[in-house]
Amino acid sequence: MTENVFDPRIFGRAIPYDALRRLRDTEPVSWQDEHEVDGWPAGPGYWAVTRYDDVRHVLRSPADYSSSLGATQIRDPDPSDLPFIRRMVLNMDPPEQVRLRTLVTGAFTRRRLDRSAHQVRERAVALLDAVAGERACDLPSQVTDDFPLQNLSDLLGVPQADRPWLLRWTNRVIGYQDPEHAETLTDDDGKPVNPRSPAALEDMFAYAQDLAARKRAEPADDVMTALVEAEVDGRGLTDPELEMFFFLLVIAGNDTVRSALPGGVLALVEHPEAYAALRADPEALLPGAIEEMLRWHPPVLTFRRTAARDLELNGQKIAEGDKVVVYHVSAHRDERRFPDPDRFDISRTPNDHMAFGQGPHLCLGAHFARLQMRLFLTEFLTRLPEVGLDGAPRRLTSNFINGVTRLPLRW
Repeated sequence: MTENVFDPRIFGRAIPYDALRRLRDTEPVSWQDEHEVDGWPAGPGYWAVTRYDDVRHVLRSPADYSSSLGATQIRDPDPSDLPFIRRMVLNMDPPEQVRLRTLVTGAFTRRRLDRSAHQVRERAVALLDAVAGERACDLPSQVTDDFPLQNLSDLLGVPQADRPWLLRWTNRVIGYQDPEHAETLTDDDGKPVNPRSPAALEDMFAYAQDLAARKRAEPADDVMTALVEAEVDGRGLTDPELEMFFFLLVIAGNDTVRSALPGGVLALVEHPEAYAALRADPEALLPGAIEEMLRWHPPVLTFRRTAARDLELNGQKIAEGDKVVVYHVSAHRDERRFPDPDRFDISRTPNDHMAFGQGPHLCLGAHFARLQMRLFLTEFLTRLPEVGLDGAPRRLTSNFINGVTRLPLRW
């Protein structure tokens, strides 16, 4: 019987590494049933891709494995919502995707990101100093939830008073299957509404248009101003494209680092030798340690594609229209690519993880994510004494985002 690596409640308890290893060894492209989960209806099923080389091939082959045909989340959107969801660059294929990616690349200049480093470092210092005297904290709720949210808000140009909305929208979209974070909307029949549907995103999009209007009236040196002013071949963003970019930046730009930081700290706490070595020489070892943290605890567990034609992958026939879901979290433990993959090795080289994707959808925010991780972890390692667990961590119930929602620490 095929291992069940669909159910988000399994991932809420622990990453099923043993099941994923068995799939890599015996059924690297395996069929997964999508059963009903806590009121969310059953789906048609999909092919789970678990080996590194196959995951990379799927992500690099958009003509065969489309981001647009069925979008990029495991759960199928309502057919009536699909045209709307396809407006997001994440849910496009080349060549349509290229123009929009070019626009946002111009807004996310390396100069703008690097110029924010001083402010990012100061924020890390302030958040860590706020808990240092307590000798204990819950890292996500007291420190790392706020850190990337405020950094992203600075970058976008979101006023301070509006920033709590960004966290609420992120939890609504990312944590919709988690009993602690869910803000479930229902339709007239009491059925849950897809958190990425137009109805669920109406308030976020209204805010995006309001913020864009303010930036047109009073331009500033921020990403939102750059987006409203950007043009490629004489064309700027349409209102729907702008709304979708705002959605993508708020959710992906916030939750990637929000997931990576507590995951990286947890890896250090669970591997005291690596933690001690890093504390002794953070300047030399931190760049490699960050890459190993991203391999060990990738912020994104899975991504979905749809077969654009009849295909064969690693001996398995895949029909046109079938869902194909790549498992980054499995690819990163594939011994065919990573020697001794279940060892946390901060000196691992090469470290060709895929935490920020591959191919045309390689994450635009990867540099900013690494910058935030480097600046935060530098302060964490040097401002606090050695920390240890002060209780059991809690994981997000999700088969998409690799979240640690509680990480009690004591020092």
